[in-house]
Amino acid sequence: MFEPFIFFCLCLWSLTGVFGVDEVKSMSVMEGDSVTLNIGGTDIQINNVTEWFGPEDSLIVKITIQNNMSKIHNDDRSRGRLKLDQNGSLIITNTRTTDSGVYKVTSNSPETRLKIFNLTVHAYLPIPVITIYCPQNSSSCSLVCSVVNVAHSTLSWYKGNRLLSSISVSELRKSLSVPLEVEYQDKNTYSCVINNAINNQTTHLDITQLCYTCPANLAHVFDVSPVDKHQKTLNFQTMEHERESSFQHWWSVHYPAH
Repeated sequence: MFEPFIFFCLCLWSLTGVFGVDEVKSMSVMEGDSVTLNIGGTDIQINNVTEWFGPEDSLIVKITIQNNMSKIHNDDRSRGRLKLDQNGSLIITNTRTTDSGVYKVTSNSPETRLKIFNLTVHAYLPIPVITIYCPQNSSSCSLVCSVVNVAHSTLSWYKGNRLLSSISVSELRKSLSVPLEVEYQDKNTYSCVINNAINNQTTHLDITQLCYTCPANLAHVFDVSPVDKHQKTLNFQTMEHERESSFQHWWSVHYPAH
């Protein structure tokens, strides 16, 4: 039982004792940007072999300098987007979210330490979409703020500058939503924000524009005769039924009954 643990400890001791291991450096960039995983130091020396390993410990770049000649091996999956500068630092151009992960560089140079980088490539965030559900015989309206296809992000409702609620994800999610309930006469300012480590998108809630479309508030929206008002009420009741069905479906998916 203890043999694998002892073997792991010996490997770790050997790694830190012979090569030396720097602290893991975390880096974040936006998709499409270029990033340099800088190892510092001097130019690559003759008879030096430098290897870069990407996510899943796959060899992505290897450079060998012998007899004043350099040979470079590139991973086919990233061909054309990976480069090495004069000291062996890795340059990734036109980054993709699939480039996220742990990168390690090793060298046979006795003074070179093992360097580890944790790279996160963020996709551009979508603009949050706010939809409304009108409960019958209620003095409040229910809202849902949603985004699609996000990762490493947090979706939040704010009342002014005060955080009301939020939900965070690390892995890619096809849909992310957070609900909010407000009074029809509420005069406060609300906003829905999606953010990650380096970017954010905000949608502001206009209560007078959204919540006043509920049937209970038709008298405030339309100055019409009772007959016309009745017809418009019927139209909005149809809209309300469709919204209610949609909202109930969303609620059953995100908050299933136990």
